[in-house]
Order: sequence, then C-alpha cells, then structure tokens
Amino acid sequence: MCINRSDIGLIGLAVMGQNLILNMNDHGFIVTAYNRTIEKVDEFLSKGAKGTNIVGAHSLKELVDSLKKPRRVMMLVKAGSAVDDFIAQLLPYLEQGDIIIDGGNSEYQDTQRRTKSLAEKGILFVGSGVSGGEEGARYGPSLMPGGNPKAWPHIKSIFQNIAAKTDGEPCCDWVGEDGAGHFVKMVHNGIEYGDMQLICEAYHLMKSALNMSPKEMSLAFDEWNKGDLDSFLIEITRNILQYQDKDGEYLVEKIRDAAGQKGTGKWTAISALDYGVPVTLIGESVFARCLSSLIDERLQASKVLQGPKETYKGDKKEFLKDIGQALYASKIVSYAQGFMLMREAAKIHRWNLNYGGIALMWRGGCIIRSAFLGKIKQAFESDPNLKNLLLDPFFKDAVHKCQTAWRKVVASSAMLGIPTPAFSTALAFYDSYRSERLPANLLQAQRDYFGAHTYELLTAPGKYIHTNWTGTGGDVSASTYKA
Repeated sequence: MCINRSDIGLIGLAVMGQNLILNMNDHGFIVTAYNRTIEKVDEFLSKGAKGTNIVGAHSLKELVDSLKKPRRVMMLVKAGSAVDDFIAQLLPYLEQGDIIIDGGNSEYQDTQRRTKSLAEKGILFVGSGVSGGEEGARYGPSLMPGGNPKAWPHIKSIFQNIAAKTDGEPCCDWVGEDGAGHFVKMVHNGIEYGDMQLICEAYHLMKSALNMSPKEMSLAFDEWNKGDLDSFLIEITRNILQYQDKDGEYLVEKIRDAAGQKGTGKWTAISALDYGVPVTLIGESVFARCLSSLIDERLQASKVLQGPKETYKGDKKEFLKDIGQALYASKIVSYAQGFMLMREAAKIHRWNLNYGGIALMWRGGCIIRSAFLGKIKQAFESDPNLKNLLLDPFFKDAVHKCQTAWRKVVASSAMLGIPTPAFSTALAFYDSYRSERLPANLLQAQRDYFGAHTYELLTAPGKYIHTNWTGTGGDVSASTYKA
C-alpha cells in the first residue's frame, strides 16, 4: 500500500458505501476502502472497483496510514453503537486536526455528543446526511454536512464535486454546527414519509373510488409529473404502476400492504412533539405505516366493522383532477411544517440554517427532489425571515387555487369510507393555521376547572389567573405553565 496517498478513507462496503467510493473515484479522488469483513474489501477490489485507483485496507491502521493529512475518514455504517465503536477504534491512529465523517442516518443528538467529545480530543467530527439511495450515491447524492465547522474547508471539494448538480450548483453546502446536518436529513426523511403517504392516498382514491387500473393510474401520474407535481417520487410511482410481472399481471397489486420503516420519520415526529411544532402530516404518515402493519387485525376488522356502501357517482375526470390538486396543496403543507420544525430547532440550538440553501440541496440527488423545491428556495431568498411557506405569495396563491378541490377530495373520501389521513390532517392544519380564533379558550378553562392550571384573559395576556368555578374549590392555583 502507498503511504499518505489517498484523499479519503471510507468504512462500510454495503451498497451506499461502494457506490459513493466509485463516485469519488470518478471525480479524481483516491479512496481507501475498508470493511469489518475483510473478504468484502477484496471482493470489491476484484469486481466493482477493478481497474480504478481505489485502494483496499485490511485494518483500520492500514486505512489511516494510507491517508493524506489531515486524514479524512468517512463511515457509512449502521447508526448507533457501531458508529461509536468505530470512532473508539480509530482514535489511537488519528492526530489532532484529523476528520471523522458519519454519513449514516444517525440521530442528531448523537452527532451533537460526538462533535463535542471529539473536539475535546482535537478531532473534527462531521455528521452528514446522504440522500439519493443507490443511484444517488453512485452518480450524485444530496449531501447535508454539519458538525465541527473547522472540518468544512478540508472536505468541501470532495463533497461538492461528488454531489448532484442543479443549474450548475452542487446539492451540498455546510448546514451548521454539531447536529444540524443530521437534523436536516431527519426532516428530509420525515417529509419523504409525508410525500409517500400522500401519493399512496391518491393511488387508493384512484383505485377504490374511480376503479382505475394500474395502467390508467400510471398515465395519470405521468401527466402530473409534467406539471406542478414534477418530482422523483411521482416519477417512480408512474414506473411502479406500469411494471408487469412475468405472468403479465401488475406487480404492485401482488405486494403485501404492510409498510416498514427505519425510524427517521418517527424521530421527526418525536422532535416535533419535543419542540411543540405541529408537524401533523409527518406524524400521520408514521402512524399510517404503523396501522398498515396491523394486517391480521385489519383483515379481521374488515369482516366485522361496516362502512358506507355508496360508490363515487360524480364526474370521474374532474375528481381525478381534484385528487392532483389535493396532493399538491397537501404537499405544500408538508414542506411548510418541515421548515417550521427546522426553524424552531435552529432557534433552540443556535444553528444559522440557510433555508433557501437547504431547498437547493434537496433540488437534486435526494429522494424528495422536485421542481417544487425551486419555489421554496425563491421564497426564502425573497424573505429570509419567512415564518411559514404558506405566507409566501406563490404558495398562498397555490393553496387558494387548490383548496376547493382539496376540500372535495377530503369530504368525498370520508363519505366513501376511504382513509386519507395525510390529506385530511394537512387540510385541518391549513384551516387551523388560518383561524383567527381556535377553541383553546375552552380547553384552558377545562384545565383550570379540574386542575387549577390557570388561564389568560384576552385583555391581560401574560397574566395567569385561576377561577373557583364551582364555588367549592380552593383559590390556590397549580404552578402555571403554557399549553
């Protein structure tokens, strides 16, 4: 092995790791590859990496010795203890100023902890979101690096060269300190959950209300992909719906309707609850997956619990258009909620997030890439202090244009007994957000009645008072706190 020759080392030779290494090699960077199972290194060098400048290492010491200084080591391993284990094994071979990069889907709190603890040892830690799946890793992912800012000048060239490009701009920039990169990736994945659930609900309506065949649905998605809904997920849904199995039947209808998840959507929903941000659509999308997994109970319930007997009797072509508009309006709400969550986290953790830059990072390479994100970038460029995407003129007008169709779809779904939890919660959020008054005044009175939790009067905001509602209770209030 050549000493101090490689630009970066990468640990983890699963699909993402191998493809990212090949991507780096394509852009002129020399990479040293390592895997805990040594045989995988040799297999990769003799097959996928054959004829390249990629170097193999059979130990972590050999990996580190092969790197130029400051040494850059990237890990693409399972989140959690595996990351900490590799960090502990690497530390004896590293020097002050060397850089460790975690490219897995780690929880942002772990990245905060690792950034701080490694900084005390003189090691620069980066937690980077990597999105785009197998193809993105190979030909250009969306990269969301955050952590110790001193590391960015040393990894910027590699990351921005291998990232996807949109209008000539790399879908990668420095996100922020400590856990900012992984937090933004977490929200990206949460929005991905929302987008997928919305598309599935559109599919369900097309199939169950309009009796459309997979081929007909594929053609509808193809049309949507030429307009406002132009996106990677709409594109692949079109392709999935037209895919036929060897027997000529559509494969999608043979797949068991129980969805899996790896946890990032759940983390987004938990963070939303922790920060008090109403990210309702992503939450419903997570719960929809959980409910789908209760397949045996659903089968039993389907034989016992009754729903409406009626079928859709309106203009089917018009209703199909309405579904597309409901999908678009709900998608706007999903992104608006995601950016609300990032804004709140940035305030709490003092991250200086560039929201327009984040939208640009998501324009290409990643799973939620879409033309739609260009409008988000423009919105934050026009008003960097924009509180909510729904208040931007473009998105406000878009929702106003779609809302009649949106309401028809949600109402018709309820009357037909077709579940649309994401469409419905998106509309409920929109109506709540635009309401001058909500019924929380009654809720506050209830809390004070049974628990003396106090309330504020409209005429005296910030002053908490308690009422003895029954005449038999006490005048002492509980410790005051906001709902």
